[in-house]
Amino acid sequence: MTFQYDNVYINATSTVAGPYEAKGPLGKLFDKTYEDLYNGEKSWETAEVQLLKESIDILLKKANKKKEEIDLAIAGDLLNQITSSSYAIEELNLPFLGIYSACATSTEGMIIGASLIDSGKIKNCITATSSHNMSSEKQFRNPTEYGAPKPKTATFTATGGACLYLSNEKSKVRVESSTIGRPIDMAQQDPYNMGAVMAPGAADTIYRHLTDLKRQVTDYDLIVTGDLGVYGKEILIDYMKTEYGIDISNNYDDCGTMLYDLEEQKEVMAGGSGPVCSALVNCSHIIKLMEQKKLKRVLWVATGALFSPTFVYQKENILSIAHAVSLEVVE
Repeated sequence: MTFQYDNVYINATSTVAGPYEAKGPLGKLFDKTYEDLYNGEKSWETAEVQLLKESIDILLKKANKKKEEIDLAIAGDLLNQITSSSYAIEELNLPFLGIYSACATSTEGMIIGASLIDSGKIKNCITATSSHNMSSEKQFRNPTEYGAPKPKTATFTATGGACLYLSNEKSKVRVESSTIGRPIDMAQQDPYNMGAVMAPGAADTIYRHLTDLKRQVTDYDLIVTGDLGVYGKEILIDYMKTEYGIDISNNYDDCGTMLYDLEEQKEVMAGGSGPVCSALVNCSHIIKLMEQKKLKRVLWVATGALFSPTFVYQKENILSIAHAVSLEVVE
């Protein structure tokens, strides 16, 4: 399902990142960074709430908006009952839509917000997401204190909070179109190989987006996926060629390989993941390049793995999903 929009613009973005992200190649581009994973809080979970709260505060200041002027907040994260988002938004006293598409949550929120704005139901909204390396590891795999070894295909959940302010007020970059993903089952069961799980979902959404709008890969200056990492990135390129006869290699990259220095930061293994991974890269870097007109049209394809530890323990397949938004420079 693909939509096109006429009057949805990105007026401001904000990013707050953790220590590993701060040491990566985009570290200087974030609005705020922390040197410690607790960032002054008593637990990993409350630290994640604080990251999202701060990113929202920064966003409102950059957009020059009071919270009373915001029509709607849309947010999601990885924790049970999306508690990070709920607790962060509670202080704003705003209408709230809590969403979940795992690491594809960022673009899901943008699609919902853009659709409501374009229809005239609302004038503006905040879309936000967060993740925290330690809280995610504790919930989905094993607490890091266990010291469980990981294979080289494992990705590293990014720590941070990121937000966008969308509205019908004209700006330098607009949300031009979007494609809603669908759950894909490729019989993958390894929670330490998220790239292999999510690449087919990304391929399906990219293909349907291009087909629905009758576009070519070359119509985009950049196609960027969420968090496939080193191995998932290679799988996606091969899969697109094999299944659809489409070569994306010349103008494609993955946020999971852009967020960290993979040569120096060996602890991130195959690259970044988590809902905030692609949001940190796009909100601090890609959208800024578009505002400078160094990129004219970008397809942001956030990728998610739809699973719980319970299903993994029961040897069920891990489903994937990818939602895409097309961003375009306003001439």
